[in-house]
Amino acid sequence: MKVIYTKNFPPGEFHGINLFGVLFAKRRFGKMLDVELNHELIHTKQQIEMLFLFFYLWYGVEFLVRMFQYRFDRSRAYYNISFEREAYANMKNPEYKYHRKRFSWTKYLKIKGKNKKNHS
Repeated sequence: MKVIYTKNFPPGEFHGINLFGVLFAKRRFGKMLDVELNHELIHTKQQIEMLFLFFYLWYGVEFLVRMFQYRFDRSRAYYNISFEREAYANMKNPEYKYHRKRFSWTKYLKIKGKNKKNHS
């Protein structure tokens, strides 16, 4: 995965964004930590197995569904997207990338506990 440090992209307070397996990170937040890189590598694997386009389509649709589910709480919606749940749950495990099964994110579609943030 290639990491490109930029001044103003991604917008807002986002630290980084993974687009087609290339990570764009804001320089002002400093170098990406190993756990952050591992999180983004999990997203890269998700993107590849879904042929990139389907990853972004699913991500967008699931975000909208979660927005309704969590009454337009953007933070809860984001943290409960299945892709994010898998990445947050496993980002501290450097070995995960070696034994992750394809489409593992589907195990995270079901939410455990209503209105709960499900990230590490």
